[in-house]
Amino acid sequence: MLPSKVVRHKAGRFVPVLLAGLILAACSGQGPQQTSNVNIQGPATGRSDYYLQQVQQSSDDSKTDWQLLAIRALLKEGKYPQANDQISQLPQQLSAVQQQELLLLRAQMQIGQQDFGGAQQTLGQEKTDGLSEDQQVRYYALQIAAAQNRPSLALLRAYIAQEPLLKGADHQSNIDATWQALTQMTQDQLNALVINADENTLQGWLDLLNTWHTNSQDPQMLKAAIKDWQTRYPQNPGAKSLPTQLSQVQNFTKASTSTIALLLPVNGQAQVFANAIQKGFNDAKNGVLNAPAAQPAPAATDANTQPSTPQTGAANAQQPTEANAAANTVVSPAMAGNMPPQTEQSQPAAQPATAAAQPDSNAQVKVYDTSSQPIAQVMQQAQQDGATIVVGPLLKNDVESVVNSQTPLNVLALNEPEQIQNHPNICYFALSPEDEARDAAHHIYEQGKRQPLLLVPRSSYGDRVSKAFAQEWQQLGGSTVLQQRFGGVSELKQGINSGAGIALSGTPLTVEQPQSAGVAIAGLTIPAPQTSTPAPAADASSGSIDAVYIVASQDELQLIKPMIAMRTSSRNNIALYASSRSAQAGAGPDFRLEMDGLQFSDIPLLSGSNPGLMQQAAKSFNNDYSLVRLYAMGIDAWTLANHFNQMRQVPGFAIDGNTGKLSADKDCVINRKLAWNQYRQGQIVPVQ
Repeated sequence: MLPSKVVRHKAGRFVPVLLAGLILAACSGQGPQQTSNVNIQGPATGRSDYYLQQVQQSSDDSKTDWQLLAIRALLKEGKYPQANDQISQLPQQLSAVQQQELLLLRAQMQIGQQDFGGAQQTLGQEKTDGLSEDQQVRYYALQIAAAQNRPSLALLRAYIAQEPLLKGADHQSNIDATWQALTQMTQDQLNALVINADENTLQGWLDLLNTWHTNSQDPQMLKAAIKDWQTRYPQNPGAKSLPTQLSQVQNFTKASTSTIALLLPVNGQAQVFANAIQKGFNDAKNGVLNAPAAQPAPAATDANTQPSTPQTGAANAQQPTEANAAANTVVSPAMAGNMPPQTEQSQPAAQPATAAAQPDSNAQVKVYDTSSQPIAQVMQQAQQDGATIVVGPLLKNDVESVVNSQTPLNVLALNEPEQIQNHPNICYFALSPEDEARDAAHHIYEQGKRQPLLLVPRSSYGDRVSKAFAQEWQQLGGSTVLQQRFGGVSELKQGINSGAGIALSGTPLTVEQPQSAGVAIAGLTIPAPQTSTPAPAADASSGSIDAVYIVASQDELQLIKPMIAMRTSSRNNIALYASSRSAQAGAGPDFRLEMDGLQFSDIPLLSGSNPGLMQQAAKSFNNDYSLVRLYAMGIDAWTLANHFNQMRQVPGFAIDGNTGKLSADKDCVINRKLAWNQYRQGQIVPVQ
């Protein structure tokens, strides 16, 4: 038996060894559970194949973390099926941190698959207090994406919460997007807002919006009001870095209109159109116009109609040379419109300027004939003559040449090129069937209709109208649009004689949307679905179609409306809408009674906004309302020339013109909100 001191000595030497072994064992046991280089709460910059490789080489909790990073990379790459497979392979038991990350990933996948409602529900389960800063940025970005740019109090709060987390370009983008969401809210939405007492930042934004509404028509007053607002709200993020649109106001200077070059084809086939525009321009300049009424009055019968004779080349489907003239079309006098998705809603409280500028006795107007020499020479001559602003040209190919010429002159083009280019000295003012179709999409959507059917001519004209309507409709949040094509009057007569009528059914109209590339918000990229399945055909008998937009001449409409009635029960209560193409001069009481209930669009001048001016114009052009439209365009061209920099630089600036409520988008394309009227018991009345 060993002495006790020897036993104690050996035990003392053994204890440290035992403790070291236990510590090593503990460390080795913790290794697979959490690896230092796996951080699911931070940025993920690797590609999916790298993360998937790590999944294969890892185990336990580390494997789950790598899976979550792989899912995140797959979603960023638009590989939704693979991401979904990885989600299905995740273990049932997840830590709280892993569960929070999974909710973000599920919401991101739902948004990528266009399931915005599902994404909002998923985000509602997230507890933000446990999220890292990177995850918070993604969380608010997902909330913003799920809102689909539709202004709401929740969207504003998401932008405001995200702002302190952002830096650099993302921070300014947040400021600009917050302002855009504010300006897109309708007056009803603003009136219904109820905010908390501690929401000082939101209160400051709302006060800036009110400042803008109050002063938007006077750039000098707006500049002073913005400066005062910055003094009162020094801590507001918008005060430290103004929205880009408002910062432009700080450098505003009025454009000179002392010498105006009016570029028109005064000879050739387009001469008749040029003469109408020039007369309107000169009448406005010389102050011979009556001031328009503040509110449109119920129009006289003739004031809501147009002639049946086609007046333009590519803009009118009845013109035999449509295909050949498409690249050089004159603006369509039969078509008016061009209202972008948020324009009517974006300035709910702004007071429009007077519809016609005051006559300027110092302004000199010189007309240049674009039909006699190349447009480059015309522009050079105008510049040499000291022109301070150019109004025109009218023909599309001439507009494209001017846009590509890099001219230093301010230009108010009277048409639009195929591809709009944003130049700080160029605005585009045109009448086109596509614009009217986009305006119709807004009007029908605002009336609560959600399943429209398009009845359009079987021609390239019908193609253009259908595409424009469908694109605008889907941007508003509507579903796939259905379309049905028809031939001319003879084909329609055969159908009505046979008793076939027109069944309100159609085929889905597939259009490419600008947002098809996905969305990127504050560094979070959400690719669009890789494939899309078109909606199935629908018909009125199933109750899905609730509106029909008809693009037809008056003769065609007289056959189409009764043919619809032959196949549709009156109980379906389907709303009918028509473009101004069907409104013609001389329509009698029988026609108005036949069209009872149908709504149609037209420019304000032809809808009773200024009866005195309308009578003068109708007399001047022998009731050819196609030329009256161009005459109204000339009037508005004078007004826009005198407010060129306001339209180009001052957000929210709007004018009640004779061709519509005029405003400008970011590319200075002049948008116009049309007047809508309705046939009711043999009369024509404004749509409320």
